[in-house]
Amino acid sequence: MDELLIEHHGAWAKLTLNRPQAKNALTTGLLQRLAEALGRFAADPACRAVLLTGAGDFAAGADIGEIEHKTAQDGASDPRKVHWNTVRAFPKPLVAAIDGFALGGGFELALMADLIVLGPTARLGLPETNLGLIPGAGGGQRLMALVGRQRAARLVLTGEIIDAATAYAWGIGAWLTEDSASTFGDALTDKLSRRAPLALQAAKAALIAGEDRAMALTPERSAFEALLDTADKAEGIRAFREKRKPDFRGQ
Repeated sequence: MDELLIEHHGAWAKLTLNRPQAKNALTTGLLQRLAEALGRFAADPACRAVLLTGAGDFAAGADIGEIEHKTAQDGASDPRKVHWNTVRAFPKPLVAAIDGFALGGGFELALMADLIVLGPTARLGLPETNLGLIPGAGGGQRLMALVGRQRAARLVLTGEIIDAATAYAWGIGAWLTEDSASTFGDALTDKLSRRAPLALQAAKAALIAGEDRAMALTPERSAFEALLDTADKAEGIRAFREKRKPDFRGQ
């Protein structure tokens, strides 16, 4: 089964994460394929905008199996950092249409988009602290830029998952649809592809430059990498697999 479906729609393209049996958990391989596809569309003048969505759920986090044995040293040289940077550097409008779960790395991926469309089934969160970790791809900082420190802390520190209506009320999404976010996203991305491409790219670059200057992205990533070596991280993942509450010891 192809884990990333690529559709061409004239001046725009649709990328669908396609690991429904794993709720589209972002393996390194899938993230690499996504980054490579965006790299190709960035260089293709015929493509003016991209829609990102998922088969069933959007993406329920990173792949636990990959994180389980990853050390701080592994984290420092993790190829995922390059792939995340490629996603963030995509110069054209990027729309994320969220149906179902967008958790952890999946929510971080959506937060890198320029526009987020929320379907009624959307459920969003950054529950990494449940595993003894924190968001590792800038999600905490980008969420705080959208919703403020208190609401960002509420999600990051408690691991709470919020519904679509709450996410929209907080300003996480630009639209809350009555039906499929993906269907709405199709029409929105087509509309964007018909607008002045150079103007949209310049506007996106200016918005990202202003947002990123205010973020402590490097310290957040460094803290994530350090936590990979902790006993609490190992316990968090064991508890997740055993479907029990973790017994964190602060070690």
